[in-house]
Amino acid sequence: MTAKRMFLAWAPVVGGWLLPITAWAAESGSGAAGRGLDLTTAWPGLLALALFVVAYVLVALEEYTDLRKSKPVILAAGLIWMLIAAYVHFTGVPAAVEDALTETLVEFAGLFLFLLVAMTYVNAMTDRHIFEALRTWLAARGYSYRKLFWIVGFLAFIISPAIDNLTTALVLSAVALAVGGGNKRFISLACINIVVGANAGGAFSPFGDITTLMVWQTGVLNFFEFFRLFVPALVNFVVPAAIMQFAVPSGAPEASEDTSYVRRGGYGVLIAFAATIATAVIGHSLFDLPPYLGMMLGLAYLQLLMYFLMKTALRKDQALAAYREADEMTPPELIRHEERGDSAERFNVFGHVAEAEWDTLLFFYGVLLCVGGLAFLGYLSVLANALYGQIGATWANTAIGVMSAIVDNIPIMAAVIQMHPSMPDGQWLLVTLTAGVGGSLLSIGSAAGVALMGQARGYYTFVSHLKWSWAVALGYAASIWVHMLVNAGMF
Repeated sequence: MTAKRMFLAWAPVVGGWLLPITAWAAESGSGAAGRGLDLTTAWPGLLALALFVVAYVLVALEEYTDLRKSKPVILAAGLIWMLIAAYVHFTGVPAAVEDALTETLVEFAGLFLFLLVAMTYVNAMTDRHIFEALRTWLAARGYSYRKLFWIVGFLAFIISPAIDNLTTALVLSAVALAVGGGNKRFISLACINIVVGANAGGAFSPFGDITTLMVWQTGVLNFFEFFRLFVPALVNFVVPAAIMQFAVPSGAPEASEDTSYVRRGGYGVLIAFAATIATAVIGHSLFDLPPYLGMMLGLAYLQLLMYFLMKTALRKDQALAAYREADEMTPPELIRHEERGDSAERFNVFGHVAEAEWDTLLFFYGVLLCVGGLAFLGYLSVLANALYGQIGATWANTAIGVMSAIVDNIPIMAAVIQMHPSMPDGQWLLVTLTAGVGGSLLSIGSAAGVALMGQARGYYTFVSHLKWSWAVALGYAASIWVHMLVNAGMF
């Protein structure tokens, strides 16, 4: 079954789950009041919900339509809020539309600035060959397939808390493709392991995943509370990896003789990134400053470092040109400077800003505004009552994780935050864990899995991941059980 068929097969199920909720809202709604409206069964609300569903269908079919995912959600977001504003204007119903929209926009602005700085640092590290050096170092070691399987998985688990699960998956899938020697079975299993490891690692860090970042920025959990999920997240990764390792082919790929060096300034970028994360954490934890402020201060660290590297590189560029113009023998240091591509133009930090994944950033804008609009129309209060009021927080949070394998975890977590159900920190950690690792159940359930289907096309597919979904599900269940056990005092 292809990803497209799988999505179309689930669409009626999701629709059938939503419709009873909207019908149930008729019994609890009594019109618009205050800052929000209750239009879950009225035509404006149903039209807004339809716009969001259509936009999400187009996002899910991006691979087949070549329509970038930001476009339909931005369109839907604008139409939903225009619809709300028009309804309020023509009916005269009291509702603070502008205040609600501004509040949603402020939430996005903090997320946007945080991610923009993180993406800029990742682009700078990529340009300085940090990840390329890691790839070639592993490829030259001559490890067995099974050892490489565990290495790339653990690297995904360890690296994703710092540079996010999507970037980690892309980097390490390149490693798996490089060292796999074209062995389809190894590459397929390694990619599954990378997706599971990256999602699990991202779940116990405030900036390892978009969903954890969203929770952290709301102030529901403090920075250090997220690390209570380390053991459950580790279990989530280890259980399916331990099962899948028996299917990894025996033997070892041929050792690679390729070499790659960290370019000048690469380690400085790593130090600046570590200082940036520390600044964001200290500012938020000690002084209650929003995380994006510390990240933007960290962007200044990178700008100053790049300024220094640019000035010193410019002097070498000028010296190299002088030697060439005079037709004199060029010193070896200047030859290495030229061969490694360290000209002054390489240290323009605004070039790294421009290389950020703008489609992803704008996608988050559209999603958050869409969810904010649906919340204003009353859908999230209905959903909160249906989930947290009827089946309880534990089962609701577990179900949210399973739903995130079908529907992207970002709008789901945005919806939970907008609902803001009253529950202890242990339950907030549980929904953070399940929303983060639940996407590993299917290849289309997380940004990491979707990205790898493109990067490792022909090796890692929806069906190849589906064959091992049962093992991933065992890890999912085990991680919830371990969390309930080791963090019992937080419930």
